[in-house]
Amino acid sequence: MPTRTEKEKMLAGELYNCFDPELDKERQQVKKKLLEYNLCDSEDERISMLNEFLGNVGENVLIEPPFRCIYGKNIYIGDHVYFNVSCMIIDNNRVDIGNHVMFGPCVQVYTAAHDLQAESRNQGFEIAKPIFIEDNVWIGGSAILLPGVRIGKNSVIGAGAVVTHDVPENTVVAGNPARPIRKIKE
Repeated sequence: MPTRTEKEKMLAGELYNCFDPELDKERQQVKKKLLEYNLCDSEDERISMLNEFLGNVGENVLIEPPFRCIYGKNIYIGDHVYFNVSCMIIDNNRVDIGNHVMFGPCVQVYTAAHDLQAESRNQGFEIAKPIFIEDNVWIGGSAILLPGVRIGKNSVIGAGAVVTHDVPENTVVAGNPARPIRKIKE
């Protein structure tokens, strides 16, 4: 049985070493592309660049610079999506963003988590879990989504919330950790 690469382990949600040279090479390539993206004044050129380094970019997507991500190819964006300034996606695993999703400024999406054991963490071992953001979600400024969460359709994440668990559809959550505040009536 062939040995799995660190990238294959990462995308499978298994423990992997983030110091792997191939993963580092991919990260460095994306950094260069993001520098170009964040300095570009033309919206059309920025969309073209996003199509080159993200997994999927739907129709009518606007990601205000500066924008940061780690690998890019693990990010799948639906139609009519807006990211305000200074958003960051740590896409060590898949991030699916549905249609009609809005990100406030400084939203952070983290798929990666480091080991709690210092020795393992110091050696570069971590795990990454996918994040799913369903349709019609609004994520308030400076909110943080932690690894493995699913945000249900039509939900609202309050500004500054730290989402540690799945959010049911049609729900407003806020706080740290984020807790349900109320249901949204259809």
